[in-house]
Amino acid sequence: MSDDWRTDRVGSALRGENPTVLRRLTAGFAVIGDVQFLPGYSVLLADDLAVDRLSDLPRPRRLEFLSDMDRLGEAVERACARADSAFLRVNLEILGNPDGFLHAHVWPRYAWEPAELVRRPVWLHPRDRWSDRRYALGPGHEVLREAIGEELDRSALAT
Repeated sequence: MSDDWRTDRVGSALRGENPTVLRRLTAGFAVIGDVQFLPGYSVLLADDLAVDRLSDLPRPRRLEFLSDMDRLGEAVERACARADSAFLRVNLEILGNPDGFLHAHVWPRYAWEPAELVRRPVWLHPRDRWSDRRYALGPGHEVLREAIGEELDRSALAT
């Protein structure tokens, strides 16, 4: 599979061609991030290409998206807490700056992060972390990826 899915993340998820998809949720797709300098980083992609901000959704669909964001956040929290005793919490963010589609970031945070960054926004981590091949999503992330997916499955059964 080529990297073409990166230029159309939502469309490729809708077509079943986005390899980062963890699960299909009610209002979107839970995907694992292509960068993993904070292991377990995930994103919720809205499933409507015409939507680029939360307020574009009708209120019932908006609430479904927010519920999916909560569900993904809890799945990441549970999986990361089991995988790493230094896990602290998750940060949930809907920013919408460079990407023209609605999405929410789920960032796990860890005690091993540099002291000057651990209580600050993730976006303050050095820029090279975003492109360093050491942090690229790969086979070493499969266990955590599966754990997040299993947590999403469990949460679906609980509803």
